[in-house]
Amino acid sequence: MEYIQITKNNIENEHICCALGAKQYEKAVVDKKQWLRERMDDGLFFYRLNERAKVFIEYLPAEMAWFPIEAPNYMYINCLWVSGKYKNNGYAKKLLDYCKRDAIARGMDGIVHIVGKKKFPYLSDKRFFEHLGFEIVDQTEPYFQLVALKLNKQAAIPSFKKRTKISLKEDGLSIYYTAQCPFAVGIVDELRKVAENKGITFNAHRITTKEEAQNSPAVWTTFSLFNNGKFITHEMMSPNKFNKLLTELYR
Repeated sequence: MEYIQITKNNIENEHICCALGAKQYEKAVVDKKQWLRERMDDGLFFYRLNERAKVFIEYLPAEMAWFPIEAPNYMYINCLWVSGKYKNNGYAKKLLDYCKRDAIARGMDGIVHIVGKKKFPYLSDKRFFEHLGFEIVDQTEPYFQLVALKLNKQAAIPSFKKRTKISLKEDGLSIYYTAQCPFAVGIVDELRKVAENKGITFNAHRITTKEEAQNSPAVWTTFSLFNNGKFITHEMMSPNKFNKLLTELYR
């Protein structure tokens, strides 16, 4: 099947896979497209299968990534997603080949990506990356791991950014998120309503710059939930699931 590159010239008329078919997130998709346009100025690439499907890869130079990592002269994968009937057909490897090709063309030292210690929603399965030669080069609490494919064996080893531990002094719930994922943008107001109906303080912080993201208290800047300053989850969840989580947290 054919793959196409999404650019500033065609992004207005092409779908970007995220939230495909979810009409309630149409405004969030507009935000995501604008975020992509701006990141394309930073060297972001976006390739997808030329089908109405969620089969795509999104990556950019790690120095420009909206995550707290140290990986100079590496390419960082924001997202690699193959869903539904398209799984186990070689699409993910083909998309990753685009990333590898562009990294080599730019003279980069390798490719990095954040995965989970085990299978989690919204995090890549590390076994796939390990199968293709990636190695775990760093990890941070509670379950995030950094994997890297070194193209230059003499290059520095990537790591999570060494930051002074940031203490969140906010009471109640705090969510840090970006427009990188339309699900994050689209769900925040719904989660706010759930929390307010329970009388729980709710703080939402939309990260709007690379500098904020790279120095964020959240490792997974796409979406991270804290309760009274303690990290709870990176998982974007439905209002019903969120309601059950709050029932557990606030018994």
